[in-house]
Amino acid sequence: MEQYTGSRILIEALLAQGVDVVFGYPGGAVLNIYDELYKHQDRIRHILVSHEQHAAHAADGYARATGKVGVCIATSGPGATNLITGIATAYMDSSPVVAITGNVSTNLLGKDSFQEVDIAGISMPVVKHNWIVKDVAVLAEVVREAFLVAKSGRPGPVLIDIPKDVTANKTGTSSLFVDSKINKERAERLSERAIRKSYTEEDITRAVDMIKNAKRPFIYAGGGVIISEASKELQEFAERIEAPTALSLMGIGAFNPDHRLYTGMIGMHGTVASNKAAQEADVLIAIGSRFSDRVTSHTGIFAKNASVLQFDIDKAEINKNVKTVTCVTGDIKPVLKKVLEKLPKQIKNEWGDSIQKWKTKRPLSHEKKSPLHPRFVIGSVANKFSSEAIIVTDVGQHQMWAAQFYPLAKPRSFITSGGLGTMGFGLGAAMGAKTAFPQKPVALFTGDGSFRMNCAELGTLSTYKMGVLVVILNNGMLGMVRQWQNLFYEKRFSQTVLNRPPDFVKLAESYNCAGYHASDKESYLAALDDALQNIAKGKPAVIDAEIDPDEMVLPMVPSGKPIDEQILNI
Repeated sequence: MEQYTGSRILIEALLAQGVDVVFGYPGGAVLNIYDELYKHQDRIRHILVSHEQHAAHAADGYARATGKVGVCIATSGPGATNLITGIATAYMDSSPVVAITGNVSTNLLGKDSFQEVDIAGISMPVVKHNWIVKDVAVLAEVVREAFLVAKSGRPGPVLIDIPKDVTANKTGTSSLFVDSKINKERAERLSERAIRKSYTEEDITRAVDMIKNAKRPFIYAGGGVIISEASKELQEFAERIEAPTALSLMGIGAFNPDHRLYTGMIGMHGTVASNKAAQEADVLIAIGSRFSDRVTSHTGIFAKNASVLQFDIDKAEINKNVKTVTCVTGDIKPVLKKVLEKLPKQIKNEWGDSIQKWKTKRPLSHEKKSPLHPRFVIGSVANKFSSEAIIVTDVGQHQMWAAQFYPLAKPRSFITSGGLGTMGFGLGAAMGAKTAFPQKPVALFTGDGSFRMNCAELGTLSTYKMGVLVVILNNGMLGMVRQWQNLFYEKRFSQTVLNRPPDFVKLAESYNCAGYHASDKESYLAALDDALQNIAKGKPAVIDAEIDPDEMVLPMVPSGKPIDEQILNI
């Protein structure tokens, strides 16, 4: 029987899972793995990042754009700990990522060896599961299990920690297959887990009865709709019951923004229509959404007139933040199909023209005639890009403006850090999306604060000829924090003024990217046109767009207030 090293087994196991690209950064503990990657570079592409955190973000962006599992690799110690923020980001937003870390040899574990860290213990709160593989004979099966855990049920990240000696040790190739009694039993358990159904027909019937009796039904949908690929079912459901439909930040792209029933984003920076409808509804139907505090504000007075019906794949989310009257725990797509089978062809309600009236109420700042308004910056990209574009953001004011102003009509077209709110997420995530879909336009909207945290990855984009458009909405400030200081801290702008280098145009050019500065509409449009020519040739482009430091994200619900008590104008 042929003998394979642990490194060879790892590569073969990844290939068996359909992996064709990994993002990573080498080090001593993973040298054997990288040597095997070298030998198999015609089968698995490796993207060398500038920092391990962005390897995790890139794997996450790849996963969100494709729906497949993203993979990242880092060495032991600091390499492994640098992945943690990216892993936590994926965990909060239910993104399937397999993180592979090296560690010191098994005889050195627990001895404070050079570059040793208990990455299993550190990562435990932010992964679905992790493994320390101390026996090369079980490595292949652990990889299979890791991929299944990452993508089954509510998706999320997992971590496989492999000591260096395990990557060098050899075992028979039979270990690549489910052949032992233990492996067969394990495989059967995992298979059962993958197809498990957690709801009953009685659950569906109760939900349908509640919907049929609703006078003012309102739908609040989230990222679970996208993960389940249930956008079509969501729209059919909304049309069947004539319910106004709002999306969470993570749900953007799950419902056509031009649809008559769409009310926009809900929550702290949600639209008047969405927030008012939630407070006036008698039945609130939550679909693949988890009642984040950025949606509900004060949970005790959120949807105060409504009975809550929740559809979610994760039982732990039911009654966690908001009490439900009825729930269905299961995968959104089959659940909605079941509900649609039992609903009448059309159900009337008592909303009347209220929703359309609320839709007309917008902040005056959205129409502001400033030299370079965020709406113009973002809208101009939307006008130039095709409907196939993937839009990525970092975290801050620009993130909310992108969610408000970019017309995102397709699932997996909007990639952002919602739950953890990770500044520095964007460039790695954009890299992952562009790797997955090199033919699609990819744009990153970022702020000058976020961009400083990840700008080294411009070198990665340039090296691999990834034509990503980067638009910096540059107000010279840590904008969202400054907005809070402006509104609630009597304008004490403590440490939020970013009047410091670098010159972003020169920085971009130093990484062999195209760089532009724009301070008004004319210079911005000229820069955008030239940038689009560059990205079409595989050359990344960075536009430093100078915006008003006092521009705010509105509407805004002050913390702890009812979501229909919004600041509309300043």
